[in-house]
Amino acid sequence: MTQDKHYARALSIAGSDSGGGAGIQADLKTFSANGCYGMSAITAITAQNTLGVHSVFALPVEMVADQMEAVLTDIGADAIKIGMLFSPELIRTVADGLKKWAQNIPVVLDPVMIAQSGDTLLKDDAVSALKEELIPLAHVLTPNLPEAEVLLDRALASPAAMAEAAQDLCALGCANVLLKGGHLDGPSSDDLLYLGTERRLVQFPGERISTRNNHGTGCTLSSAITAALAKGLNLEESVAQGKKYITAAIRSGSSYRIGGGHGPVHHFHAFF
Repeated sequence: MTQDKHYARALSIAGSDSGGGAGIQADLKTFSANGCYGMSAITAITAQNTLGVHSVFALPVEMVADQMEAVLTDIGADAIKIGMLFSPELIRTVADGLKKWAQNIPVVLDPVMIAQSGDTLLKDDAVSALKEELIPLAHVLTPNLPEAEVLLDRALASPAAMAEAAQDLCALGCANVLLKGGHLDGPSSDDLLYLGTERRLVQFPGERISTRNNHGTGCTLSSAITAALAKGLNLEESVAQGKKYITAAIRSGSSYRIGGGHGPVHHFHAFF
């Protein structure tokens, strides 16, 4: 008799992107492309495309909690990615759910605040809730520079500022921080990982690829890291694997034409 196989299980708690390039849709594609069984707890529904966000509808918090309970008490998860949460109420609901059903599961928190189009995806009054309720539960926080500036309430205009910023972000209560440098000017797109327990900085160099198809890059990177954690890799290995995946996805997607604005990366570049 053959022994039962087991999936590496990854759960995304995030918003839905009707255009398919970011949010839950990007997360599930990324989980699958990286060999994981993907699940979802949808927090909000957005009507959006490559040009921007038309509208946002936050789901009732009871429904978000029910989704988390249904998945985590039956299927379980080996790692969890958190994306768009939109409101303080949703943030507190997700934090409560993690405390109830996911105490020993690594959480990758991508503090989604602004879409590639510039549209707001997090209410102003939700930032304090994010800091107080959710960041302390994260195994790794993965902000880009504009998000880090909001969290730290200061400008971060140079690579030299990233090291101190990563450590200050970790001081908000999370275990580790991956600060993404894609918004800096220059020929490279380098990210910086701060390992809180070890008090060690690790730089992940990256090439800057000229393309309009960069919608969902943050969602995709954090989901690739989540998939690697779900498969048992440590955080440094997971970030390295995630960085390699997103770079290839951006490069492969750059030659496609889809929509009239910022198109998606190519999540299944290894397959077609």
